[in-house]
Order: sequence, then structure tokens, then C-alpha cells
Amino acid sequence: MGWSPARTPSAAATLDTDVESWVASQVGRALETVFEAVAATRADTAALLARVSARGGRPTSADLAALRPGLHHRLTGQALVSGAGFVAAPGLLADVPAWLEWWQKGADGDLRPLLLDLDPGHTAYSDYTHWDWFTLPRDTGRRAVAGPYVDYLCSDEYSLTLSAPVETAEGFAGVAAADVYLRHFEAAVLPLLRRLPRPAHLVNARGRVAASADPAHLAGSLTKGPGFGDLLAGSAPAGHAGLRLVPCHGVPLVLVQRED
Repeated sequence: MGWSPARTPSAAATLDTDVESWVASQVGRALETVFEAVAATRADTAALLARVSARGGRPTSADLAALRPGLHHRLTGQALVSGAGFVAAPGLLADVPAWLEWWQKGADGDLRPLLLDLDPGHTAYSDYTHWDWFTLPRDTGRRAVAGPYVDYLCSDEYSLTLSAPVETAEGFAGVAAADVYLRHFEAAVLPLLRRLPRPAHLVNARGRVAASADPAHLAGSLTKGPGFGDLLAGSAPAGHAGLRLVPCHGVPLVLVQRED
């Protein structure tokens, strides 16, 4: 089943529509600050790779160290961001098969690099190429919200990862990304969801619930519905199988409510 344009609201429903539009915009604003950090990492990485290419060589993992001052600044300057970095596409770098230039903010505020075994020949190899935060930007060319999921690669915390593709003249180079602990995201958006007249939750392009004020849809579960990714490509609210779906003003999340 596809999605259809939302029905023309009555006078009473107009107020509800105004509230849901405001909530969607506020959710979008909360995440947009994180995506601004992702965009800055994306721009720094693209510029770095262009400089290396202009010298006639291939980048190495040592070249990516130049990203660290910007990553550290974003980690200390953005309250929601718990981790940030660039994740290279396999084969991009001349010296290693895969690489994460990734830094995390500890509970004490210290900044620490993420150290993983990225040798495909080892049994402890951490293959990141199947995760949604990598595949969605790679396959769609758009930014993505992945999760929530238990982040076994980084923090062992229930997290969301926001990411965007990094492109060069040669094509897809990897993703710029930032982690947000689910508990911090929920603290920012649940008060907004609770202002709506009906139970509501937020889903990503895969239909996975990112946060919920609806006991029937818990964070991390899947919502059956239309192609949420297709809906996010537009901007208009829609109806589907008794649900009202409202894109969150530019960020890849959909506000979902039960219709009366």
C-alpha cells in the first residue's frame, strides 16, 4: 500500500495540525544542530581529500589526522554529540584497507580515539560496511539517521548515528557522522511529542522508531508503513493505514501519530 495526501482538516483539527507542524519543526531543529557538525566534518574531509589528490597521490590514514582539531571542537561544542568522525570507504586509503578517524567524548569529558581492528584477515575485524549509517548515505546520496541500536563498535550505549556521504571527483569516499546517545535525544524530543493530542513517535527512513511517547511503539522497534524514505524525499504530510505521517522539516525523521 502506498501513502496518500492527508485529508483536509476540520476547524478543530487545524489546531492539531498547527501543533504537529510546530513539533516536527522543533524535532528538526534539535537534530539539525548535530547535522551541522556532520556537515562541517564532511566539508573538512572533502577539502582534505582534494588537497591530497591535487598532489597526485592517494590519501593515507596519517593524512586524516588533520581532521582532529575540527572533530575535537565539535565534540566539545555540541551537547548532543557523543562521538564524531569520518569513516573511509574500503579501498580509499593507500596504507590500510579500512579506517575510522573517530573520536569520542567520555563521561569525564575527555576526548579519546576509537581503536578498532580493521584488518579483514583477523577474526576480530570490525566490518562497518553493513551498518545503516554507512549504507544509507552510500546508496542514496542523502544524509541519514540510523538506529537506535546498541553501539558495540564505540560506546556500548544505546545510540543514534547521524551521517552524510562524502564525495570526491572519484566518487563515494566514505561518510561523515556523529553519534547521539538515545537518552540525550529522548530528553530533547519526548517533551515535544507529549504536547501532541495523540500518541506519537519518530521513525527513520527504515521505519525504525528513534523515540516514542506511544507505549505501542517502543524505541528501536519497527513501524509498518509506506516507504518512509520516499516520504522523506518530499515534505508534505501524508496518511497511511490509520497513521498520520509528518516529515520533520529537513531532517530524515518522520513524526507518526494515530489518526482519529
